[in-house]
Amino acid sequence: MLRVVIAPDSFKGSLSAPQVCAAIARGLTRVWRDAVVVARPMADGGEGTLDAVLAAMGADGCRATGTVTGAGAVPIVAAYGVITQSEGFTALIEIAQIVGITDPGGMAAAVGDRSTLGVGELLKMLLDRGIRRFMVGLGGSSTNDAGAGMLAALGVSLLDAQGGVIAPTPIGLAGLARVDASSLDARILGSDIKIMTDVNNPLCGDQGATAIFGPQKGVSGDDQRRFDAVLAHFAQLAETALTPQAARRAADAPGAGAAGGLGFGLHVLGGTIAGGADVVAAAIGLDAALAGADWAITGEGRSDRQTLLRKAPLVVAERARAHGVPTTLISGGVDAKALPALGEHFAGCFALADGPMALAECLARAEELLADRAEQAARVWDAARSRLS
Repeated sequence: MLRVVIAPDSFKGSLSAPQVCAAIARGLTRVWRDAVVVARPMADGGEGTLDAVLAAMGADGCRATGTVTGAGAVPIVAAYGVITQSEGFTALIEIAQIVGITDPGGMAAAVGDRSTLGVGELLKMLLDRGIRRFMVGLGGSSTNDAGAGMLAALGVSLLDAQGGVIAPTPIGLAGLARVDASSLDARILGSDIKIMTDVNNPLCGDQGATAIFGPQKGVSGDDQRRFDAVLAHFAQLAETALTPQAARRAADAPGAGAAGGLGFGLHVLGGTIAGGADVVAAAIGLDAALAGADWAITGEGRSDRQTLLRKAPLVVAERARAHGVPTTLISGGVDAKALPALGEHFAGCFALADGPMALAECLARAEELLADRAEQAARVWDAARSRLS
C-alpha cells in the first residue's frame, strides 16, 4: 500500500500548514483511495510554527494563552503551546504571537519605543508553572531591542549613569551605562532553550538585525546607524554581566540578529540557536513518519534560491533522502531562475497557477489549486510506478 508523507510549510497570507496538508491530501485521494497519507505540517520557527507543531503533535500538544505586554506596551493575549514529551513538558513560544509585525497595537508605536518585555513575562509565567524546556520560534517580530525587554522582565536591571532604570527599548538603551544581572531569575539559566530561526545574521553590523531587518519595522535613515550602535553597546555590557566566564561573543553568533536581536538575548541566557525547520522536524517526528514511506510532498508560499538556505522544504527533502524517499515540491510560486538549483533536491517542482492569474485570485483559490496540482503530480507518479512494476 502506498505511503505518502505530506510536510509543507504554511502558504503565508493564504493557508496554514495544516490546511495545505489537507488540500494536498484531497488531491491524492482522487488518484489513490487506499493510500496511507501521513500529514506532518512543517514550519521554520516563524509565524505558523505554533499551529504546525500542535497539529502534528495531536493529543500530545495543547494550546494555551496568557496576557502579556505587547511590543507597544499594550496588553495582548498571546497563544503558546505545551507539548508532553517523555522527559516532561516543553513550552512552544512563537514570538509573532507576542510582538508580531502584524499586530496593530505594536506597530502603532514607533519602533524605537517597542520592546520584547512580553516575551520575558511569558517565560516567567511558564517558569512559575514548572516548565524548564522551551522552544522559541523567532520570526515576524516588530521589535529591535536585542531582547532587552525580555531580559528586564526576567530581572535584569538596565541602568543609566545615575543608577536609574531605563526603558528597555532602542531609544531607552541610548542612555544605558550598566547592566546588573544580580536579580535575574535563576530558573531561566537552568532551563533548556532551543532558539528556532531561519536566518544566520549577527546582532550588529552591515548584516545585522538593524541593517537587514530594521527597515521593514520602520527603522530608517540615521536611526539605522544610531540603533545599531546602541545595540552593540548593550550587547557588550550584557555579555559581561551574564556570561563573565564565557570566551564567546554571543552578538556574533549566527542567528543573534534574528527577531530584532532577540536571538542574542536568548543566547546570553544559555539558549542554543538552531535552524528552525530542523528543530520543528525533530519535534514532530518527521524522520519516523518518513521511515518506510514511498513519497514525500512539501511546499511553501514561494520557492526560490532562499529555499535552499535550509528553509522547511529543503529540510524535508534532505531528511526524506536519508530514508531513500523522493520529495516533490508544490508551492504557491516557483522562481523559474531557481529551478535548476531546486531540481537538484526535488523530484519535480510545481506552482499553483494554471494560467495567467492575479495574485489575489491565486490566494483565494489556493486550496482548490493545491488539490489539483497534487492530483496531477500523483497521476505522473502513478504512471511511472506502473511502468516500473
